[in-house]
Amino acid sequence: MAARSLRFLRRTLAVCCLVAAGALPATPTVAVPTEGADPTVLRMLQMNLCNSGRAGCYTGRAMAKAAEVITVEAPDLVTLNEICADDLPVLRGVFETVHPGRTVVAAFQAAGDRPSGNDTRCRNGQRFGVGVLTHMRTPNAPHTVYRGIHPTQDLADPEERAWLCVDVHGALLACTTHLSATGDRVALTQCDHLLDTILPTISRAAGDQPVVLGGDLNLLAGHDPDVRSCTPPGHQRVSDGRLQHIVATADITLCCRRLVPMQGVTDHAGLLTTLVVDRGRAGRPPT
Repeated sequence: MAARSLRFLRRTLAVCCLVAAGALPATPTVAVPTEGADPTVLRMLQMNLCNSGRAGCYTGRAMAKAAEVITVEAPDLVTLNEICADDLPVLRGVFETVHPGRTVVAAFQAAGDRPSGNDTRCRNGQRFGVGVLTHMRTPNAPHTVYRGIHPTQDLADPEERAWLCVDVHGALLACTTHLSATGDRVALTQCDHLLDTILPTISRAAGDQPVVLGGDLNLLAGHDPDVRSCTPPGHQRVSDGRLQHIVATADITLCCRRLVPMQGVTDHAGLLTTLVVDRGRAGRPPT
């Protein structure tokens, strides 16, 4: 796994999914797309687990519930916010059990801590941040991890918000972020820069590959500032009706959004959706 700075970005993301109307199936339906392939089914789950141990929404039960949700829903891609570093290998193990025979990719990016110049820490001392889980068909398939800290931060908040992307096979760029919760204008600036600059830079370097972003953006639709103002033209977006959103480039169709109850173990429901990517549409103007 190689982590590279933006100046070395060479690839990007494609995510796909074909879905039947109505309820999403609970069994894996997927495959990571390849060059020239037909549209590919991929189911995506976004979760904010509030697992730092420091926030008021912490219950200590979010990991058990997240493992249960992954087992039942069998998503092909999971984006995770507000987790501790050691949470990721635990959920990776669960993810591997629902995708036998697949090679699982797990990536983590810690938020920065301004006072120390190091990483933000969970109450248990582990690094605190965001994560991505996905899978590949073959062992040792190439994948690249891109990660960073947003250049604009709320200076009243010691936590410096981060972003993370995983590019698998040069065909799938799956990204997550957790934007500022203490300054909505800062969150909007972070959202703008991520969707207008960072992700397009990666995508262009990879030949205009499709991109999907899941995360707690701490922005609402229909409010000021409005999350729709940082959603680029032609992109599709689904949300949990609150702060979590999944945003995809025009060559990805989002379908059949569903909320997954978390039974009070965190202050966010799981956000589950299905995506269909038509690689033949990459680079075409939206219709």
